[in-house]
Amino acid sequence: MRAFLLLLCLCTTPLAMAGTYRWVDENGQTHFGDRPPANANSDEVKLDPASAEPDAIARQRHERMQEFLEQSEQQRAERNEREAREEALAAEQEARCEALRGRLKYLKSVSRLYHVNNDGERVYIDDEQNEQFRREFRAQVQRECGA
Repeated sequence: MRAFLLLLCLCTTPLAMAGTYRWVDENGQTHFGDRPPANANSDEVKLDPASAEPDAIARQRHERMQEFLEQSEQQRAERNEREAREEALAAEQEARCEALRGRLKYLKSVSRLYHVNNDGERVYIDDEQNEQFRREFRAQVQRECGA
């Protein structure tokens, strides 16, 4: 099997190295081919293979594209981070509002309010202070949470 592959490689090498020929026909048109014509004089043309290295313009275009992609990725990451922060703040605000609304609902359900003094005793506030506290708390909830 190896001998067959070696023979195949040796046979294909001259084909790969085949020249390119140029000739002019009777109408004055120039032609190119991989075999010289039988009925016309031809010249073998030496062709330089194309360079595998990209030219400077293509390299610059590639660099600009890479910069653009990096900037886009950075902007996307910054936007995602900002949106995550905003969502976290919105969740915190919603939790705070839920707690305030719960306290407001509790205030509506109790008839009298009190505070605990330094001795640990309950001190009930009078009706006027009670109503003033409820109004102020409703206003706070309205300011911070809307309706």
